[in-house]
Amino acid sequence: MIVLSGTIGAGKTSLATLLAEHLGSQAYYESVDDNPILPLFYENPQKYGFLLQNYFLNKRLENIKDAQGSRLNVIDRSIFEDQLLFQLNADLERATQTESEIYRDLLHNMMEQVDTSEHAVVKNPDLLIYVKVSFETMLSRIQKRGRSFEQIDQDPSLFEYYQELTKRYTAWFDQYSASPKLMIDGDTLDFVEHPGDLEQVFQLIDNEIKLLKVED
Repeated sequence: MIVLSGTIGAGKTSLATLLAEHLGSQAYYESVDDNPILPLFYENPQKYGFLLQNYFLNKRLENIKDAQGSRLNVIDRSIFEDQLLFQLNADLERATQTESEIYRDLLHNMMEQVDTSEHAVVKNPDLLIYVKVSFETMLSRIQKRGRSFEQIDQDPSLFEYYQELTKRYTAWFDQYSASPKLMIDGDTLDFVEHPGDLEQVFQLIDNEIKLLKVED
């Protein structure tokens, strides 16, 4: 199981689609366009933040379960990022610290491997891929894809949120230890617009997968 991570606009969904096609596997996506809570959260994060995080938690666990149907399936968002995102909301007073603590404990309990039978769902990925992009690249892609509730001109407070999010992702990836990991430079390698860059990304990932097979 391969899981992608990265800030808003990093290209996770696009890479998940392309990578699954390259590997002959299946991609599983974060619920965004059909998410009934996300627009409400952007309108009133204090009211809907905790509900949104629990919605995402449920969907991510469903994706993890479904992705284990065959090898090399790809999930376009890591469940391990959610605490980072919700803690940031709490620190910016878009949620409460109590809500963040409850969510952290809930996530920890749900990620524990309780069932040790051969049919247990393994929740840690075999490989986590972090697509790292700069703050400027993130803003450009958010504007380009045009979701109204993500735009800074609709909500100027998002500028601080996006800026802080970029900083925290670097520290989060450095500390991540639940599985092997790989960083892709999304500023240098524009795998969506340039086929040559995409081939370089595939080569990096293929090499990492070969190492995992050797370890197995």
